[in-house]
Amino acid sequence: MNKPMKTLTQLPPLEILIEEFLPSINYYANRYSYLGQPVLSKEDLVSAGITGLIEAYRRYDPSKKVKFRTYAEKRIRGAIIDEIRKLDIIPRSVRERANKVEETVKELYRKKGEMPQEEEIALALGLSIEEYFKLLDNLKGIQFVDLEIFKNLNEFDEDPLENLISSEEDLENNIIFKDLIDKLEKALEKLHEKERLVLALYYYEGLTMKEVAKVLGYTEGRISQIHTQAILKLRTLLHDENF
Repeated sequence: MNKPMKTLTQLPPLEILIEEFLPSINYYANRYSYLGQPVLSKEDLVSAGITGLIEAYRRYDPSKKVKFRTYAEKRIRGAIIDEIRKLDIIPRSVRERANKVEETVKELYRKKGEMPQEEEIALALGLSIEEYFKLLDNLKGIQFVDLEIFKNLNEFDEDPLENLISSEEDLENNIIFKDLIDKLEKALEKLHEKERLVLALYYYEGLTMKEVAKVLGYTEGRISQIHTQAILKLRTLLHDENF
């Protein structure tokens, strides 16, 4: 006699789940929409989020002892991020300028022993402050996923290390991951207070760029510039073998 197929009797029908998770999907779509503009609309990201929810529904295994909501939200967020990562939003010429900014930041940091202010970076690049801000606008999507590792340590209610290690072969990768976290925390201490605050509100508190702007009293565009500059500074330190 054939064994009965595994069912998801503990979950409501998919159409009800979509309605239930739509606020979360909209939240993540709003949160990351600025990174996909103008190529991707919020509606595109909502669609990707729904796809992530459907995948979660199909793949969910209750025996893993992870709450469905926790698992589903991870899949939703991952699907939206993956949709943005498919795009080559930043042209090669702009990427080269990003590398130039990092090199400039590194030189100024080594000379001063502390992270430079935006005016100093602009001057070293031979740009006016307005031109520098425009460059930051063009760089806003660069390597944004790097900082998503902040969230990985809190993805599950259970021991996060147990979920990061899916096999013995992953142990080495997990050690590298923990070393990266340690280095990243050290690098964060080198940022200016305003930059740390923007990153904390965005990555730890889970606010959108618009919400961060409202809290700090800046425009959303200005918050995006501070965010991008902070990431470029972190990249500079993380890529520095002497740091």
